[in-house]
Amino acid sequence: MSFRYGEDTLSPGIALDIVQGRQQGILGSAAAERAAACHAAIMEIARGDDAVYGINTGFGPLCDTRISWEDTEKLQYNILRSHSAGVGDVISSELAKLMLVLKVHALSFGYSGVSLRTIERIIWHIEHDAIPLVPSKGSVGASGDLAPLSHLFLPLIGYGKVFYANEVITARELFARTGLSPLSLGPKEGLALINGTQFIAAHGVLGLERMKYLLDHADIIGAMSLEALLGSVKPFAEQLHELRPYQGTKHVAMRLRMLLEDSEMVVSHAHCHRVQDPYSLRCMPQVHGAARNAWLHLKEMLCVELNSVTDNPVILDAGHSISGGNFHGQPLAIPLDYATTAVSALGNISDRRTYLLLEGKEGLPRLLMKDIGINSGFMIPQYTSAALASENKNLCFPASADSIPTSLGQEDHVSMGSISGRKLNMVLDNLEHILAVELLSAAQAFDFRSPLKSSALLEACHDEVRRHIDHANEDRIFGDDLDVAVHLIRAHVLLKAADAAARAQSLNLEGEAHDLFGIY
Repeated sequence: MSFRYGEDTLSPGIALDIVQGRQQGILGSAAAERAAACHAAIMEIARGDDAVYGINTGFGPLCDTRISWEDTEKLQYNILRSHSAGVGDVISSELAKLMLVLKVHALSFGYSGVSLRTIERIIWHIEHDAIPLVPSKGSVGASGDLAPLSHLFLPLIGYGKVFYANEVITARELFARTGLSPLSLGPKEGLALINGTQFIAAHGVLGLERMKYLLDHADIIGAMSLEALLGSVKPFAEQLHELRPYQGTKHVAMRLRMLLEDSEMVVSHAHCHRVQDPYSLRCMPQVHGAARNAWLHLKEMLCVELNSVTDNPVILDAGHSISGGNFHGQPLAIPLDYATTAVSALGNISDRRTYLLLEGKEGLPRLLMKDIGINSGFMIPQYTSAALASENKNLCFPASADSIPTSLGQEDHVSMGSISGRKLNMVLDNLEHILAVELLSAAQAFDFRSPLKSSALLEACHDEVRRHIDHANEDRIFGDDLDVAVHLIRAHVLLKAADAAARAQSLNLEGEAHDLFGIY
């Protein structure tokens, strides 16, 4: 089934499906009619006597400079070139393609005045994987993501570079290969292309998807650590969490109960001397659950943003245009910063669990290796985890708390939301490796509990780890093991193993909250 730009409701999951080729995006007839009507209104305004920002005036502090009809095309041409001032590493093709998808959907609502020819050319780039190269830095997230979006659309007018057929080529080379030619942009088209929050939103969509599977992995890996440390399941009781019924907390407690169901390890210490576990074990529902609540908030904000018109001015009809601030990134910047803090907290608590596994308590050998002295055991992987957890803390300063005036003071409050989105994904990168350290350590500790068995779900996860990473009897290059563990997390291998084991027992690991915490 196809997704109709400008007509259907776009979700983060559908956007990723289009990017990854699981679904096709098309321009439906209703959206095409609206876009054509708005473009006609723009042409009427451009020929009229009234000054309308961005159509027959300059931009930013030059909004009081009138532009003649003869110069309107050159104005749009110049804005794409002059605003292409981004720096830094190029973002991934996946992110750039997401930006294209989000922009097409926003333009197809028919309030931006972009011609059908321009919309169709952007769709061509999506369908043919001709993805522009976009620098990662330069947006302050206020007049939209001006610099990144300018680079994204330079190829429309024959400039810039694209990733096409597994190589980087210039736009001119792309035209030579495909028979395309540069577009001549009409009034407001350049401005509509570069005004918007698609750089911020694309980072949010990708971060949302990554955060979701890392939240799911944190529950599984945390449960494995709890089992290896002979922790109690009582703190996950449903009755307890109904007394403080946050959605995320209840969901995590439910998952932990299911992950630990019918475990011999749990039964083995039912009458032990311990009264309470450390917080990193006992408070998993509260900490992991708070991160899920942050994820849910980000999802809700993104679902609004992805179906919004975020350029300026907005054209209602030939007689009504509104110059406002729908391009301002603050509505996303704050939840992105919130999510970044939540992800960092997941790394903090994971690192603490890894530390507990190395202490040599509850019958486990110190540093998770029997012959310590000649061997350092799992000491240094935990150093790596600690370093990454500390780095994440330094990345938690909210970008949205800052603002620097730009555009000669015309744009005197900016969101810095682009930095919020980039930082979220940087912290997610680190969390992947922190959880990989805990997974490696928990699997090693699991081995020392044999012949006791855990639940069917956790045994399936442990077996999957052991298919790829052997038990360590002596020191080796643990960096290689961590690379494999990160791959298992990114490929969702543990999730698939746990889900398969749950289905075999007629269980639903996602529980009743699947729709709430599902990315779609």
